[in-house]
Amino acid sequence: MSDPVQLPIGVSLSTDVEHRPDRRTPYRARARWVDPVTKKRSSKSESFDTETEARDWLDALILAAATGLNPAVATMSLTDYGNANMGLAMRGLEAKTLDPYLAGWRKRVVPTLGHIPVRMITNGVVDRAVHAWIADECSRSTVKNSIAPLVRVMEQALRDGLIDRNPARVSGWQREYARAEDELDDPRSLALPDWETLVRLSDALVARSHGEFRGWGNVVLFAACTAARIGEVSGCRVGDLDTTEWIWRIRRQTTTSPGGLVDKGTKGKRARTVPLIEEIRPLVQASIDRVGRDPDARLFTGPRGGRISTAVLRDATHWDEVVAALGYEHLRRHSLRHTGLTWMADAGVPVHHLQRIAGHGSLTTTQRYLHPDRRSVTDAGEMLSRHLRSPRRPNLRAV
Repeated sequence: MSDPVQLPIGVSLSTDVEHRPDRRTPYRARARWVDPVTKKRSSKSESFDTETEARDWLDALILAAATGLNPAVATMSLTDYGNANMGLAMRGLEAKTLDPYLAGWRKRVVPTLGHIPVRMITNGVVDRAVHAWIADECSRSTVKNSIAPLVRVMEQALRDGLIDRNPARVSGWQREYARAEDELDDPRSLALPDWETLVRLSDALVARSHGEFRGWGNVVLFAACTAARIGEVSGCRVGDLDTTEWIWRIRRQTTTSPGGLVDKGTKGKRARTVPLIEEIRPLVQASIDRVGRDPDARLFTGPRGGRISTAVLRDATHWDEVVAALGYEHLRRHSLRHTGLTWMADAGVPVHHLQRIAGHGSLTTTQRYLHPDRRSVTDAGEMLSRHLRSPRRPNLRAV
């Protein structure tokens, strides 16, 4: 591709796309204009593999001519545009506000949206990103500090003429967050009732998938019985499994990033160990036999060997339709984790052991999975412990 051209500001372009089937890149896009100063006629052309690419290039030139921007800016990804204009977007902020905004940009906005061209970011795209942050159990302030820098960067794009309105000015996320908090106050209500229901769900998802791929059902069974997140299941390697003691050392998770899915450390950056119960040992052994003994081989992949995410599982199995047909409209992929932790709590796993299996930083979070009767007993024990540890005043009557 030739060097970009700097167009005169406000110049009118005439454009066309010519199909030349005998060429390696058969679609030639061409723009013509008259220089307003020299009155000379100029033109610029590029060749592309598809007509869509050619027309996108012409759209970028038209925008560049209207705004005076370099054409390359008109097609920038959100990451590139934000990093190039961060000073302008964040001007006027105090350090105590700037630091969390930059952290939100770096840790959530860029991995979720950074690869998308600025002009392709819509209200729906932003809504889905915010929903993903809430579903990932980010705190209310974390979500706010992620939305705020996105709003400011998109506002700068609006001033630059890249977009005609700011799609990051979303509303309603506070209500959605409140609903998510209500669910987390009672995660037991999100759990499946028993093993038979889980198997029925697994079989139904397989039946709706293309080619009835059995791997989707195995992912569901494995996630529920280990109380793991789908990203952690996707990140499971053969070397993480001990089939002598039947335990799984959870070391990583698969998550979204610019350009696709990547592996990174678990949430909280802590590895943890979970048991592999008898019910899923045959599918674990069968998966190991299928992929081989390479310690770096993934235990679970998609039908073409790709990495799995919660969105991939949802789309490949028609999840929403399947769970609705089974009468579990509330069920999400993360509910498999709620299911496993609820079953372990009901089986009598001590709360401190359950906390380590879940990887919770707070015991209070783990206690939500206890049956209400047992939770009240546990709470009573903690109240007594706090009483015994508290400073005692002298007994004045005894003096």
